[in-house]
Amino acid sequence: MIVEISRERALELIEKIAKAIAERRMAAPAILAIESLKPLNFIGSQVMHFLSPFAQVIFNKDEYEEFAALIENDEYLHLLVKRIDELDIEIFAKERKQAKLKRQKKWKRFKEIFINIFNKNKKNGGKV
Repeated sequence: MIVEISRERALELIEKIAKAIAERRMAAPAILAIESLKPLNFIGSQVMHFLSPFAQVIFNKDEYEEFAALIENDEYLHLLVKRIDELDIEIFAKERKQAKLKRQKKWKRFKEIFINIFNKNKKNGGKV
């Protein structure tokens, strides 16, 4: 059975998959896996079609076959990687900003301690 997927449906699936990956904080590993296996995307889709009868036990049959058809196309893989990255940035921008501020505060505290030790050492004539 040959499965074809329309562009609109492909974009819907890309959005759904990207959102699921980004929400689980798996963006970096997913992008790495997709990019590293990109040259094998056609073979991977054929393997998915081959395993379809077994996968139907776990996954939705139609979505599974549509995903297998989706990964055949290099353009859709590129869009998937791009969307995963965009959603990861959108979802966790606030957390990253807070973590950056926290790192900056720690660095500032470290510099103050180091400067205080240096100044005390200077006052004592280089003796600790």
